[in-house]
Amino acid sequence: MQNLIKQLDLEGFLKSFEGFLARPKELFLQGDSKIHLRYIQALETLHFTPPKPVQNLESQLALLKKFGFLKLEEIFEFVKIIRYFNYLKNLKCEGILGEWFSQILIPNSLLEVSKSFLENGNLKEGIYLELDSINAAIECIKRETSQTLNQILNQNKLNPYLVDRQIHLINGEECLLLKAGFHHILKGQILNRSASGFFYVLPQSIAHLKDKHNELNNKKEEQIFYLCREISSLLTKHLLFLNFINKEFDRFDNYQARLHFARAKSLEFLAPKSDSTIILNEFRHPALKNPKSVSLEFKEQILMITGVNAGGKTMLLKSILSAAFLAKHLIPLPINAHKSSIGNFKALNLILEDPQNSKNDISTFGGRMLQFSKILREKEGLIGVDEIELGTDSDEAASLFKVLLENLMQKGSKIIITTHHKRLAALMAGDSRVQLLAALFDEKREMPTFSFLSGTIGKSYAFETALRYGIPKSLVNEAKILYGEDKEKLNALIENSSRLEMKLQSEIAKAKQKTATLEQRIIHLKDKEEALEQAFLKHQKELESSYTEAINAAKAAIKEQSPQAIHRQISFANKLLNAAKNTNSKESQPTQTMQAFKVGESIKYRHHHGTILSLHKNKVRIELEDGIKIEVSKREIKPYGNAPKPPQTKIQVQAPQNASVVLDLHGLRADEAIEKLEEFISNSLIAGFDEVLIYHGIGTGRLSVVVRDFLKSHPKVMDFTDAPPKAGGFGAKIVKL
Repeated sequence: MQNLIKQLDLEGFLKSFEGFLARPKELFLQGDSKIHLRYIQALETLHFTPPKPVQNLESQLALLKKFGFLKLEEIFEFVKIIRYFNYLKNLKCEGILGEWFSQILIPNSLLEVSKSFLENGNLKEGIYLELDSINAAIECIKRETSQTLNQILNQNKLNPYLVDRQIHLINGEECLLLKAGFHHILKGQILNRSASGFFYVLPQSIAHLKDKHNELNNKKEEQIFYLCREISSLLTKHLLFLNFINKEFDRFDNYQARLHFARAKSLEFLAPKSDSTIILNEFRHPALKNPKSVSLEFKEQILMITGVNAGGKTMLLKSILSAAFLAKHLIPLPINAHKSSIGNFKALNLILEDPQNSKNDISTFGGRMLQFSKILREKEGLIGVDEIELGTDSDEAASLFKVLLENLMQKGSKIIITTHHKRLAALMAGDSRVQLLAALFDEKREMPTFSFLSGTIGKSYAFETALRYGIPKSLVNEAKILYGEDKEKLNALIENSSRLEMKLQSEIAKAKQKTATLEQRIIHLKDKEEALEQAFLKHQKELESSYTEAINAAKAAIKEQSPQAIHRQISFANKLLNAAKNTNSKESQPTQTMQAFKVGESIKYRHHHGTILSLHKNKVRIELEDGIKIEVSKREIKPYGNAPKPPQTKIQVQAPQNASVVLDLHGLRADEAIEKLEEFISNSLIAGFDEVLIYHGIGTGRLSVVVRDFLKSHPKVMDFTDAPPKAGGFGAKIVKL
């Protein structure tokens, strides 16, 4: 990992991040990044003091496991962790933080031990009485020593021998600086000699007090040893808890460090997603001063970057991998996270430098092949290769690397390469899995623009770059002549053929899409034709039955003897015929009162097109092409043969007077929330909003799941993400319409 960090130029950035940790640790966070991010965002709303520096305690835990004894300062490191979690528990947090801290149950015996320490790591007075008496005796000796020294300094007969009136500290001993001949006045031990030839003297009376002081210090150390042995035995009894709280402290330290680092550097969090798409918006590589931000969409499997030398290709390669690396380890980064997306890759690999090594007797190309042989064993990784053609013939390399890249794509890898191989670019350009990006050159200014154009192969501009870096123009012109016009024309033909190939592939894709659309419409028309034919046959049978019944009634009238009975039968026959005529007349009209509709059928409602969602007795629920759902009478709709075309439809709908871009669903039941959401989305579409904010809160998470499932199923919701921390975090969704 360290080599990759160095290659990506992230050493300084990550060193700055480590300064926010209470103790050094690995960058990688075990578990789901999205869950870790939830805890970090919860911490963002909490006002708390970061933990003080703490030592790594793995060796101390191993010693306790073997029933060993810790030193007082080592015990205090455990005390700092226990005290800090006790402080967090007293903050009385809610939600996921409250649940987490409530699971950390600190034993009372360990809390009592933590109370016996001062903030500087010394033991408090009044708890260990024997130790207190020893400390009191030591303080008494110190005062007596100070008084004795002052008495000696104030002796008049010693004044001629005093160099100064200060008390000097030599080898931990308090002494006086005296001139030669002092032994006639003062008895003492010479500890050292100054550069000027004077003597550092420890008076004999002070030496006697020092002996007492040393004796008391030895007793103090012995007493502290007994206390440490006693406390260590207690810690051993709670070894499982100490292992647990030590790991939890590292977990919390990882969270708080990332949060405070993001605040200090104005950075944003970007958790990896399940797909492999990479979308960067306004990403700035941390190693650059005043960098030009990078914005790109890398949706295919290979991103091939070509174009001008020194035009930013390598830095773009490093930027993409750096963003993926930081997101993978949930390190905040300089990016617009709301508009960005990075997949979760199992491994990150970068082939960057010239691998030639004389010590190992390996060539540039041989080293490059050795690097490729390693990454060919991996699957579903993100791979960066700078100057892929390095070290061998371009034509041979084009064929070889094409095969290698196709093999990596089959294994699910996503690859970013920079190259000047027009042959390789031309071979790969026709593959729909390959995305081309060209570094641009300003020919008027004869300078790279450090910008990129998608979908094309770029020119290297080697001659122009040579001039820019000081190569004499005469030599460059000579090289151009040697290079020849034919070679330049060949390069142009390769570039044009690649563009034509990409254009052809695009046209083929469009033609396939149109063919599929036409086939779908043909199937729809055939279904419509069959439905009409069935309706016609049904109506024909009904008419035949009505006419047969009328004829039978007329025949019965003929058989009757009385005029009244004949008149009654003839009237009944006329009614049957009129009913049949009226039915025929109504069925022939273009109204849809008797039309048999189906769920999912395309219809026309006034000037709009839509689809039937559900059928009722006299009414039908429909969805218009702009996503609006309404309930109308069956008489108001007509069948519509062709599928609706949203881009060409114009709907005249009056915008709601109280339309808002924010919806708050706190406290609602799931069915109430769905009803509010349907109305809110419809009003937002009518009002022309393309982005709205929905608050649902965190709570039990039930309402969040309901909102997410609804947004996933709504046809007019393009995308939605969790809101930034300041706009509600996990308790809100930003929805694109």
